[in-house]
Order: sequence, then structure tokens, then C-alpha cells
Amino acid sequence: MEGLLRDLGAPLDLSIARKPETQYFHMQTEFIHIGFDGKRTGVETYLLRLICTPSALSGKKLDEYTCSQFGLQLNSENAETIPALKQFTYQFNLMSGVIDKGPVFGIPHEPFDNLTDSKGNKFPSEIRYAIYNNFIDFHSFNDIFSVPMKFGGKGIQDLKFPGDIVVHASAFTEAPVTLGKTIKPGSVFHNGKVTLELKGISVVDRATCAIVGYDSGESTLKMFIQVGENLEAWMEGGSEYRGDIYIDLDSGWARKVTLDENVITQAGAIGSASKTFGYTIRHILLRLINKEEFEKPLVIL
Repeated sequence: MEGLLRDLGAPLDLSIARKPETQYFHMQTEFIHIGFDGKRTGVETYLLRLICTPSALSGKKLDEYTCSQFGLQLNSENAETIPALKQFTYQFNLMSGVIDKGPVFGIPHEPFDNLTDSKGNKFPSEIRYAIYNNFIDFHSFNDIFSVPMKFGGKGIQDLKFPGDIVVHASAFTEAPVTLGKTIKPGSVFHNGKVTLELKGISVVDRATCAIVGYDSGESTLKMFIQVGENLEAWMEGGSEYRGDIYIDLDSGWARKVTLDENVITQAGAIGSASKTFGYTIRHILLRLINKEEFEKPLVIL
């Protein structure tokens, strides 16, 4: 016990560079919609499989990501796959859409404009956006919160001992959430006081990991949505999300990420005085998996 306490008392180095290895990810996102009578009104579960090929292996300027499968389950129905996203490939660009021109993180919008399920049924605008946002969420965890900040500002590199807390560089920042013709310019997400906390040490898949908790603080959202050819709507609301990131102390990669979020919104058609109100709970589980598991059919973990 004394040896363990001594080891835990030593400072951790979370500024380590990631090992340049091909990585396989499974991420599942559950939206639980709840009426103000406290009853569920619907559930959507999104399933995403991504391969990361680091630039050091590919010889390309940026890390490359390929979506091997994407599935969506509505309520208790069978999960439907999305053919247009099979083998969807892009290069992750941290600066794109924030400082540089282009879509956020370098993720092109075009594949999400007219998404259909495997039966050819077109998804409504809110589902198309949620599908796209799976990729944004993935990189927020995998490439923002769990890596050292390269361009100044506080990040995981400043966490040394259990109990350390820092205000992350993304705190109080505003990010565009536009998406092609679906979510119009002027749509933004505004982070609250984003903090990171080093909670301690754990083991995931037999790998020793640092547990880093994150909390968004009180965040706000405003969106302008093209619902139909001649119909536009607006939505605004507030949320707070929090969770834990398990960072492999040997490889530097995030092996596991959890998220729990509560979102309250109001929405309406532009030009109309009537409003609708929504309450949504969101859960995310992101796991680093092996190639054999990655190639199996999509299932909820």
C-alpha cells in the first residue's frame, strides 16, 4: 500500500505525444427525449465506427479518419445503417472552421445534406444534424480535451496531481454549428466555464489510464434551421455536459470517454408566435477497440 501511495503521489505527465498507431473506435450516443410530465417521448441511438490513420503512418499532412459503419436505432426498432457514410473519409484539421476557412475540423458537409437510411428514407433535418454532430463530438473528446493544447491556453498538460483543476482553453468560446443548407449561418454553440480535473488512476483494457473529468459549465445554443423549402425555424436553449476521459499513460490515446448532458430548448417557426419546449438527456460512450471487434456488426455496448 505504501508503494502505491508513493506512486500516486508522483506527478503525471499528460503532455506525452500519442504513439503513431492505427486506432479503431466505437462511439454510441443516446438521445432520450422527455416530456415535461416526466415521461419519455422518444429515444434515438447513434452508432459510429471510425478508423484513425495518423499522419506519421500515412505520410499525409494530417491524421485521416474513415467511417466504416454508421447505424441509427429509433426507439425499439431495428437499427438502420446509413450507406452514404460507409467509408466516408476526411482529414482532421483542428484549425478548420475556427481560424482557417472551411468546415469545422475539416469534416465536409456535403455527405449529410440528403442522408437516407438503408431503405432510401430521407432523415428529417434534426436527425441529419445529430448524425453530423456525432463526428464533432468524437473529435471534441479525442482531439480537444484529451490532448495537450498546442497553441497556448490551459489543457491536460497542466494536470499533474489528483485533485488538480484547470479552466480549459475552450472555456467561454463560441463555435459555429452550421451544416450545409440544413443549419444556417448564425447558428452557434457557446461554451460555459469548461474545466478539467485530474481525478486519479484507473485501468481500462489492462492499460493504466489517467481519469480526467470535464465539465462544460452553463452552455448555450442558438440555431436557425431550414425545415422545408419555404419554412425556417429557430431553436435556442441551454445545456451542461460532463463526463470522464480515460487516457492511456503509455500510448497517450483516450481509451474510454463518457458523457452525460441535460439540454432544455425552446423552438418555433420564424414569423410565428407559438413555441415548443424540449428536454433531452444525452449519453455518450466512446471506446478504443481492437481490429477484430471493430470488424464485427454494429451493436450497442
